[in-house]
Amino acid sequence: MSAGWHAPAQQLIGCDSLGAWLTGRAERQVTVLVDAAVAGAPVTGRVRGLLERTPYRTRVLELSGPGDLTTVRDLADRLTGTELLVGIGGGSLLDQAKLAALLRTNPDAYARLTVPQRSGLLVLGPGTRRGLPLVAVPTTVGTGTESSGVACLGYPLRGKRLVMGTALRPTAAVLDPAATATLDDELIAEGVLEALFRTVSPYVGDHGELPTEDALVETIAERLVLLGHEVRDARRGGRPTGDRLRLEIAKLSSLSHAEWAHLGRDLYAVKGWLIANELSSALGVRKMTAVAAILPHLWRAIAGGEARLGSAARLERLWSRLRATDPGTLPADPAAGIEALVDSWGIGRRIDAGPDRLADIAGRTVRAWGAGLPMLGGLRTDEVYGLLARTAA
Repeated sequence: MSAGWHAPAQQLIGCDSLGAWLTGRAERQVTVLVDAAVAGAPVTGRVRGLLERTPYRTRVLELSGPGDLTTVRDLADRLTGTELLVGIGGGSLLDQAKLAALLRTNPDAYARLTVPQRSGLLVLGPGTRRGLPLVAVPTTVGTGTESSGVACLGYPLRGKRLVMGTALRPTAAVLDPAATATLDDELIAEGVLEALFRTVSPYVGDHGELPTEDALVETIAERLVLLGHEVRDARRGGRPTGDRLRLEIAKLSSLSHAEWAHLGRDLYAVKGWLIANELSSALGVRKMTAVAAILPHLWRAIAGGEARLGSAARLERLWSRLRATDPGTLPADPAAGIEALVDSWGIGRRIDAGPDRLADIAGRTVRAWGAGLPMLGGLRTDEVYGLLARTAA
């Protein structure tokens, strides 16, 4: 159970807000980490312009690729002398920035990141100091990593681990629609689904009734679905998603990480998220393709009484509210309804994998998150396989 609330990253709306935030700060030596794919983007030029004025001494490092334990450690070494770190890019770039900032301030944390274990979750101790001050400028929507205390880290032969700790939370997040202006419409729709799945998973997966927290989650989820419909309608009409719409999605994506929305929830009430991540990683498909494929079957199992995956009553209540956003299109049954919603948003959910491959993924999932570990709530390999088999049918 989550025991308390931690201050989130400060939200700065627009690059002009970043300029105001910088005023009066003591840091002078600034390093900008930028994804090579957006090095020439207008938002990068705007941020660099703000930082390259005196009294700042700014250097820029371009990164490409997802990174791993070795590259993150090497990046931390390159940050010697840095007083303020700014990351510009998608979730992969920002995760690397968060981990490098942590290791720069906490060199002993490297030992924690390399501890031998089979678990897919690595939790930093409460005494871990916050890393270098980090300003995150996301160029995608959905991950919300610019506001979260989690990061994904790749390991040779072991896939990805989820690193969790409040020390990873950025100091500030800059949400500017200029940063997402070139995003493909399908990726924007996937970003809405990612934020929605992250918001509702603890709500549905936990059986407890928490009136204030429940109301917050229901409101965020409903708003996300309404914005997803706006993206859908713009795509159908051949119109681009406007700045206002992308900014609203970005704000809610960050809010989906807010701890106050899930206070008192079971930390591991997100079993579908864990299974979907393993499916995505193993098959090399986009994360939201895996989520879109598995979500209807996950909800069908919950509605059928699989209490380890979640509460049928809470799922029914939540879906009733979400369905009201478009009752003419969305069926009353939660599983059929979320399937129709994903399809109407134009998000692909096709998974191509044979029985042997799925059996391997099921075993890998249980090794990383179950078989004595608490994350899967006692789900066996054959039960995970059954869910995956329905996903690929």
